[in-house]
Amino acid sequence: MGSGSSKNADSTQGNADEAGGQLYVSIKMENHKPKGELVPHVYGSAALVGSWDPFKALPMERESTSMWELSFVAPPNHETLDFKFLLRPKDAHVPCIVEEGPSRLLTRGTLQEGVRSALFRMGDEEVVEYQVFVKADRVSPFDLAASWRAYQENLQPSTVRGIPDVTINSMPENGCPVSLELDLEHYVVPAPVTCANSSLVYAANMTENPRSLMRTGVFVNSEDSGSVSQLYKDGVIVSIDQPANIKEMEVMVPNPSKANPGSGMVESKSVGIFSSSQKQDSSRGLFVDRGVGSPRLVKSTSVNAFTIDLKVDSETKNVMPAAAGAVAAAAVADQMLGPKEDRHLAIVLVGLPARGKTFTAAKLTRYLRWLGHDTKHFNVGKYRRLKHGVNQSADFFRADNPEGVEARNEVAALAMDDMIAWMQEGGQVGIFDATNSSKKRRNMLMKMAEGKCKIIFLETICNDERIIERNIRLKIQKSPDYAEQPDFEAGYSDFKKRLENYEKVYETVEEGSYIKMIDTVSGQGGQIQVNNISGYLPGRIVFFLVNMHLTPRPIFLTRHGESRDNVRGRIGGDSKLSDTGEIYAKKLANFVEKRLKNERAASVWTSTLQRTILTASPIVGFPKVQWRALDEINSGVCDGMTCEEIKKNMPEEHESRNKDKLRYRYPRGESYLDVIQRLEPVIIELERQCAPVVVISHQGVLRALYAYFADRPLEEIPYIEMPLHTIIEIQMGVSGVQEKRYKLMD
Repeated sequence: MGSGSSKNADSTQGNADEAGGQLYVSIKMENHKPKGELVPHVYGSAALVGSWDPFKALPMERESTSMWELSFVAPPNHETLDFKFLLRPKDAHVPCIVEEGPSRLLTRGTLQEGVRSALFRMGDEEVVEYQVFVKADRVSPFDLAASWRAYQENLQPSTVRGIPDVTINSMPENGCPVSLELDLEHYVVPAPVTCANSSLVYAANMTENPRSLMRTGVFVNSEDSGSVSQLYKDGVIVSIDQPANIKEMEVMVPNPSKANPGSGMVESKSVGIFSSSQKQDSSRGLFVDRGVGSPRLVKSTSVNAFTIDLKVDSETKNVMPAAAGAVAAAAVADQMLGPKEDRHLAIVLVGLPARGKTFTAAKLTRYLRWLGHDTKHFNVGKYRRLKHGVNQSADFFRADNPEGVEARNEVAALAMDDMIAWMQEGGQVGIFDATNSSKKRRNMLMKMAEGKCKIIFLETICNDERIIERNIRLKIQKSPDYAEQPDFEAGYSDFKKRLENYEKVYETVEEGSYIKMIDTVSGQGGQIQVNNISGYLPGRIVFFLVNMHLTPRPIFLTRHGESRDNVRGRIGGDSKLSDTGEIYAKKLANFVEKRLKNERAASVWTSTLQRTILTASPIVGFPKVQWRALDEINSGVCDGMTCEEIKKNMPEEHESRNKDKLRYRYPRGESYLDVIQRLEPVIIELERQCAPVVVISHQGVLRALYAYFADRPLEEIPYIEMPLHTIIEIQMGVSGVQEKRYKLMD
């Protein structure tokens, strides 16, 4: 009736006995329709349990929704083990149902009379059958010791929550979730207007609008992204880009009479992570904020009175990202120790067409913005199209066409001027996107940047003809250069000629600071070459690029099922799921089974809080990884309180949080900026993964993760809607990011 497997150890008994080997025995029971709270137990002879008392039976551990397991170590020449199975609740003695039939006999890892199913009579007519699996492996004492050390070092529960920081639940054998009928498309709901659908727009169109060209009266297509205004010039409506609003940091002038003359520390109510104050003696003080609350003035050389009209100089603003943690600390160090020009960073792309430069630039821009660095993407091709039109044939790009060379150098210089001007207004990192394929062009850019910003060349090299061909076809389909070309083959032929013109004069980067990405876009290896790179931010950029690739794959974001604290309206905590949350967990498992049925390399990530672990528990067939970085935002002393309780008992904290939810830090807790810093390793790993990932986490954490993929401003993160029982599918690929939403329950 049943099936199973066992391993006969007789043939190698002598060698094992001489080496002091042991038998590692694993007994498993499987039933796809478990009976309520009844848990399989084992009871029997001394080597196993030591008692035939059913109430002293050992409970088997649940390995999946349908599988239970009990393992033990015994000498290879052990006496025959005599045992039986029974069903009863784990923490109660009744009901207690013993399996039908005789006892089972295990000798040297082998069941006598073979493996048979375990039958339990639940009533007069109902009989429940469990399949039984027995496996025995010989292991040496050294292997056992190494296994125990690995457990102690890697899987020992933490002292904070009693849950390992990272655990891996391997794929269960023959696992199968409870079947629920689910038509996935039936549950699709509209995504918000500001969703992550960059794949629907040509990446170069989402770059900065050329201000220098707009001021000269060049017509701008209204579909281009960015903030623009319109004016009339020569009877034509023209769009002009409005300069970015440079927000002055709020600095409250302290009362000198309340200053502590011994320490030079002054109380303040600044709401920024960084604020600067200019003293009368021209020595600069720096506020390093703990979040909304009480920042402290440090690096003060005197306690002289402050001036009333305080202005933040542009150099200070340029190195002050809206960030916390490592990013903030690095900004302080760079400001105090680094050269002036290093406070502004220009990443200058280099590479032949169809090598993924614009895609790389867009991803890097999104990453740096999410970390809190003011970053903009300047695409020279956009300048060229606005200045000279979109109908330029391949001859325009010939190196022996002096008019074409002059025109292309002109728009490159305009874009560089705009980027440097923006940096002087407060920008931190500029991404300069063009082929920049000759040393002469790159020398021109370095001369323009001298004393104003630090240049790092980022060269993308691809030798995979299959990837190049795919990129060329995407270029013809989406680039504005071929929007007015109805014949695909004609556009394809023209672009191939353009590519040949660039290849004839291409010179690889050998000068200055540079990063070379060689055949890395597939995510299957490649090479990264780095030259003369130093500093915190350049180092983070290199680390990001090492892990980035273009392999299409989906990422699923979902909150845990409704918890009991959700029902009570309490924040934080570590409560279990409500009845509604348990239903969602089952529906989510069915969704994952259907959506990822052909993706056996997929994985499931949860936080270390039990409401996410319980939500993931019905999902079988995929490895599960627990990340403490995915834990909900730490609400500190407010953990377990309702919003009304905080408002009543801590009105100042309630008011401070409402003023600035992004930077507000709960007392002894975290702010959203803190959450972003601890999520950076998660983002890097999501970028590195080539297979689908299901992330089951919490509202605050998912807001920050979603903001990265959707390229949402930091200030919007605390207000992003992240509803319960909804799955957000982020499709990542060569053409950008696309979003789809499924609402499984109301």
